[in-house]
Amino acid sequence: MNKKKIRPLVITIDGPAGAGKSTVARITAERLGLPYLDTGAIYRAVTWFLKGHAIAPEDGEMIGSALAVISISLSDGSVYVNERNVTDEIRTPDVDAAVSSYSALKPVRDALMDLQREQASRGLVADGRDMGTVVFPCADLKIFLTADAEERARRRYKERLARGEKAEYAEILSYVNERDLYDMNREIAPLRPANGCVILDSTRMTIEEVADVIVSLARELGETKEN
Repeated sequence: MNKKKIRPLVITIDGPAGAGKSTVARITAERLGLPYLDTGAIYRAVTWFLKGHAIAPEDGEMIGSALAVISISLSDGSVYVNERNVTDEIRTPDVDAAVSSYSALKPVRDALMDLQREQASRGLVADGRDMGTVVFPCADLKIFLTADAEERARRRYKERLARGEKAEYAEILSYVNERDLYDMNREIAPLRPANGCVILDSTRMTIEEVADVIVSLARELGETKEN
């Protein structure tokens, strides 16, 4: 009797801020038994480190020197910078406001490219803004996950309240719109759907419904048979 199994796949989930990429990617990875690559956390960690050392995005030479001494690792859902656990420190409004500026820099993206690609040997689910267009252009399954700006702002608003932070919906909506404009028009790796991707609009979908669609697509693509 034939037994079906899922071969290791590289799955990318790109999309704008607040679309639910990270949550969907985690659920998808768990259900498919694949590693989850939290690329957002990696860029947040770099942002936290550079800001902490008062290095501005315009300080190209200093950024290059700093990147030469930074070590980032992910383990069991935690993020470490030079062996320090910064999981909570990288999830602040201050880092939120700065991460796009730093992550658009070529030295930063080049420094982190190999770190990300090295994780793909056993398959993975990676979310970000250029996973399918730049980092893993030959991924087995590429998803572009989006939602309207108002819904994405509501999600960010609820997340911050749930963490006990102060939040203003109008302020968050303004940030989401500004972030979209910046990400879609930045010179390096602008936000756009990858060639051959599946576009999913999650505005009226639950996280579980989105994950169901991606898992179903992955299983159809990755099923192999063993005797």
